[in-house]
Amino acid sequence: MPAVIIVGTQWGDEGKGKIVDYCSKQADFVVRYQGGTNAGHTIVLGEKVFKLRLVPSGVFYGNKVLIGSGVVVDPEILIKEINTLTTSGVDVDLIVSGKAHVTLPYHPILDGSWDKARGRGKIGTTKRGIGPTYTDKISRRGIRVHDLVNNTYEERVRWNVRLANKILQYVLEVDHRLDVKEILQQCSRWSTGLQRYVGNVSQTINDAIEAKRNVLFEGAQATFLDIDHGTYPFVTSSNPIAGGACVGVGVGPTKIDQVLGICKAYTTRVGKGPFPTELDDDIGIHLQEIGKEFGTVTGRPRRCGWLDLNMIRYASMINGLTSLALTKLDVLNGLERLRICVGYRWRGENITSLPIYDMGSCEPIYVEFEGWETLLDGGKLCSEAKAYIAKIEEETGLQIDYISTGPKRVDTICRRSVW
Repeated sequence: MPAVIIVGTQWGDEGKGKIVDYCSKQADFVVRYQGGTNAGHTIVLGEKVFKLRLVPSGVFYGNKVLIGSGVVVDPEILIKEINTLTTSGVDVDLIVSGKAHVTLPYHPILDGSWDKARGRGKIGTTKRGIGPTYTDKISRRGIRVHDLVNNTYEERVRWNVRLANKILQYVLEVDHRLDVKEILQQCSRWSTGLQRYVGNVSQTINDAIEAKRNVLFEGAQATFLDIDHGTYPFVTSSNPIAGGACVGVGVGPTKIDQVLGICKAYTTRVGKGPFPTELDDDIGIHLQEIGKEFGTVTGRPRRCGWLDLNMIRYASMINGLTSLALTKLDVLNGLERLRICVGYRWRGENITSLPIYDMGSCEPIYVEFEGWETLLDGGKLCSEAKAYIAKIEEETGLQIDYISTGPKRVDTICRRSVW
């Protein structure tokens, strides 16, 4: 029985939540391995729409779901999410790693203040406190979940609040003073709310793999937002790539069987940064409106452009992809002509690789395709869509195992199961 990592191949928002949900039907364990509440996975079940930030998408099949040590946990949002799911009749069988770090009230304030202070160079963060939480983690002053539930956090919280207040006042010149008593009261409430969910995620997942159970690893964001391998500095603060799953859960790389890359049928990104195939025209507006390209967490509009296969080839190399899932193919309905970027013109040469450090200087080289009015003809893909898919497989050398033809769980074509 395999251990499978699902990873985004672009700038996030590829529809990972839907594919994780679809693949979770045959999974025994679904574990989130990095990121925080700056990412959201949208699941459509009948008439209900669930937008999850921390609880893994596999929760809707009654799987055991886990949050690994690579995740930064906002207790307020996690507890609300659990309560919302429970009220909706969803059984939340959850384990949260005691080694995961906690996002506290001073982190979002520092996040927004730091970004504002950058002026023209600001990144455009979600202001959810993710970067400052990871900063505290790396600086070895962070508060972990086991500190919270064992009530061993007070001295460090007091110290961190004093430091945050000094940074806000003297460095960032922000007129905002944090109340340490109020924060400690919140911590006490969260300690009680999370107590029953804390456990040893690393041991649980390693035991599950040893017992040949199906394990699905779910990340947030995507390859090009990776702190090491993305379009730095316009990236997130963690490692969404497949290697991040091993680190963020605590399993050896030899225990992973497959890496499924999620690829949107076009390209989007939120916030600033290079985007070679971006469309600033009616087609870009069509993709944004029909694809409902607005952030799950922030509501920010996503920039839209043609599919870029240089990005997918790079993602395949970095993640060791074994296959792809193609999402939002239906959003291309009604476009007369379609384009796919198969190479770049860069520094006077035609290339099919990706200079990640100089992506802004790349000019896309396109191939064109006939568009289609309706994606499905009698329940089967139209010939134009088949040609579009075949080109992706030819250029990337990867088989497309899953094709999403709409937002609902049933709107999925499975050509080969990862299980």
